[in-house]
Amino acid sequence: MCGPFKGCQGILRLLEIIFSALPLIIVIFRGRMVSPWGVWCEFVWVFCITVPLVVSVVESKLWHILLAAFLPNWADLTCGLTTLCAVMITSATVIFAAVFVCLSCIVNILCFIFSLAATVVFLIDAVMQKKLFPSGYLSSLRGGLRTAEAFMACIILTAATDHFVSGEWAFRPFGMICSIIAFAVCLLVTVVIIVLHLLKLLQCLLSFNLNIMELVFNIVAVVLYLLAVILWSTFGYKRKTYNPYICGKCSFVDMNTVNIGAIVNLVFYIVDLVLAIKSG
Repeated sequence: MCGPFKGCQGILRLLEIIFSALPLIIVIFRGRMVSPWGVWCEFVWVFCITVPLVVSVVESKLWHILLAAFLPNWADLTCGLTTLCAVMITSATVIFAAVFVCLSCIVNILCFIFSLAATVVFLIDAVMQKKLFPSGYLSSLRGGLRTAEAFMACIILTAATDHFVSGEWAFRPFGMICSIIAFAVCLLVTVVIIVLHLLKLLQCLLSFNLNIMELVFNIVAVVLYLLAVILWSTFGYKRKTYNPYICGKCSFVDMNTVNIGAIVNLVFYIVDLVLAIKSG
């Protein structure tokens, strides 16, 4: 294999790009995605094309050596991104199958098959890289928790968006809007913290202690998520007052997804808070 795709690792990355690109191409030629879940699947496929392509090019040009001043551990970064891709494309494959695939939808079945193939390849790649035991932030428990928090927040926000898009236009309780704002703010700060941990040079320029910042943020995130779960449940399940869906069968699918996802993320932030207290 020539170019940046050399050896077993290069072949896996090439397969990741191909199998992620095929469902994206099929969906694009079929027509524009309107459903927020469909947009999430498209975003995941684009992300899973970009990551192995960029990593392969950077490594083939040896640019990662020049990035050593900014990134503390290239192996940790690639392993973390590959694992994230594996988790994201697994979610996209499952969601696409649950939302869009039916026995008569041949095109959607093809998309599902290609996405499933990409999922298998990414999982194999992630396991192979984990076996090398890379050291660094993304490979640590704290880094894994932060990544999980960001991923779960994306699922929560997608479900919340789908809930509002599928519902009646008048169904916009203030409490549910506050919940979405809380989820979005926590996601933004979580991503910033991950970036600060990865960029070693940026850490040197900071005038504050990142560990203290994380401790304070974890406390705020736990409070915000607790309030968001209460508000979302209180306003969302009041069926006598609000009628969010025309379709009675799918009334609480997105509602439950947001609630369960928020509870899971609340647990993640509590665990992160405990670890932050212990490390402090």
